[in-house]
Amino acid sequence: MKHIISALVLNKPGVLAHVAGMFAARAFNIDSLAVGRTDDPNLSRMTIVVIGDDRVVEQVRKQLAKIVTIVKVQDFAGQDVVARDLMLITVSCPAEKRPEIQALIEMFMAKVVDIGPKTVMVEVAGPESKIEAFIDSCRPYGIKSMVRTGTVAMARYVRGRATKETNE
Repeated sequence: MKHIISALVLNKPGVLAHVAGMFAARAFNIDSLAVGRTDDPNLSRMTIVVIGDDRVVEQVRKQLAKIVTIVKVQDFAGQDVVARDLMLITVSCPAEKRPEIQALIEMFMAKVVDIGPKTVMVEVAGPESKIEAFIDSCRPYGIKSMVRTGTVAMARYVRGRATKETNE
């Protein structure tokens, strides 16, 4: 099962390596990892997607919480979250296919970010399933290159319910 864990970390050199090393040392596989600064320049947020049963994920969460440079760990299990990925993809786009490809872009609410004589670069943001569906739709035209971020996620606001954050 896929689990999303968020870790608020000190924005210092070596923190990412330390976290990745913890995963490697315990033979945990990271399916996706995204890191970025927060509104506080001293803090960054890591969004880590791991695949495993609840026991494995609980072990990961506890190990993360023990790392000194980690301020808070949040496990999104059982919570309603907004999760998004971002992708840039360059697709073959000869002149005669441009209307078809433009219709596809509009259908997925994507955005053209660069146009070449025979290609188009598209930005797609949304749930992982949307990204995968767009990739599948572009395959018949020819994918020239592609880059994706990892998942970023935040818990939705639910009146009367706090999120699970720990400082173990």
